Amino acid sequence: LMNICSGGFILKGNVINMANILDYIEWRGDLPFNQSPFNEIDNLILSRVSYFSFDEIISDGEEITIKEAYKRFSKLDEEKIKYLIKGDIDLFPALAKSERFGNLILRDFINKFDVKTEKQFCAITIMLPDQTAYVSYRGTDNTLIGWKEDFNMSFMEYVPAQIDAKNYLNDIANKITCDIRVGGHSKGGNLAVYASTFCDEKIKDRIIKVYNNDGPGFFEEVIKTKEYQQNLPKIHTYIPQASIIGRMLNHEEKTTIVQSTQFGIYQHDLFNWQVMGSKFVTAYGLTENSEIIDKTLKKWLQEVSPEQREKFAVTLFEILASTDANTLSEINANKFANYKKIFESYKNLDEEGKNIINNTVKTLLNIVKENIKKSGKKDELENK
Repeated sequence: LMNICSGGFILKGNVINMANILDYIEWRGDLPFNQSPFNEIDNLILSRVSYFSFDEIISDGEEITIKEAYKRFSKLDEEKIKYLIKGDIDLFPALAKSERFGNLILRDFINKFDVKTEKQFCAITIMLPDQTAYVSYRGTDNTLIGWKEDFNMSFMEYVPAQIDAKNYLNDIANKITCDIRVGGHSKGGNLAVYASTFCDEKIKDRIIKVYNNDGPGFFEEVIKTKEYQQNLPKIHTYIPQASIIGRMLNHEEKTTIVQSTQFGIYQHDLFNWQVMGSKFVTAYGLTENSEIIDKTLKKWLQEVSPEQREKFAVTLFEILASTDANTLSEINANKFANYKKIFESYKNLDEEGKNIINNTVKTLLNIVKENIKKSGKKDELENK
């Protein structure tokens, strides 16, 4: 079959598909930033760079190009190679081989994981030839602690990763003198907004723009702060048309709805977002399913107190911990044995623990049914 990439369309046989970020690199990868300025697709790509496995590649205080990082990475043992999304396997070498991205400089990589404080935090700074920097925050990884921290965001005003994100931005801004773009995908987008909102005042004038790629919002207490309102004009959120993660909690910033080739929660995968030239392919609006899920989660947060959410999260992750797994992949790798342990752990809960799980889930399901009924699509959505 013939593959042609021209301005955003891919011709495969007789079928025309839209392009994604890998096609964008193939199409524009030979154009340096002085010929084609930084754009929203570059943002999405650099937000993904923080997910790469740099732990065995970049030493403390070292600055290396993406090209050199991939050269080192390709020599690692397979056991040390960790990819969170299949697309990274193609993305990393594509960046390294391109004129546009290969010579970008990586610096100040940091990766923190703390079970005690329930923190998963990772960030990297990318120096661009236009004399700017892009601070990229990693989203939730595959670890149970990472997911537990996400749950904590439903009842805590701030989580440890947000504080680390703010401190990281302060630190990097004191090391470099150029202007800064800040971004991330998923929880990384939330960290980008939080860090740029609450960083030192002297740094804020140097922030060009803040990119939240399908990341959750904040409690009303944060939204109402003077710092958030002042930062609002610089924040731009991008979400797919069936977004779930990117609609959680509260948002007030400008938002672009992007077309995706996937459905439902799978649209969160940025490799499915569609691009045309240097811009996203936008959708006319959000899907009805996204609206229903958004209304459901917002009402659930209203009806279930922060104290109840905290007890639910603690109990749920105590059950998951009974498997001795550290990641979701480890749980799924031995489903039968781990699901049995999870069921046994649930059975051994005291009456209060069972009530916390049962009542919280029951409340959520009742809200789901209510919103489905209001939508007029009862049979179709209940089956889903």
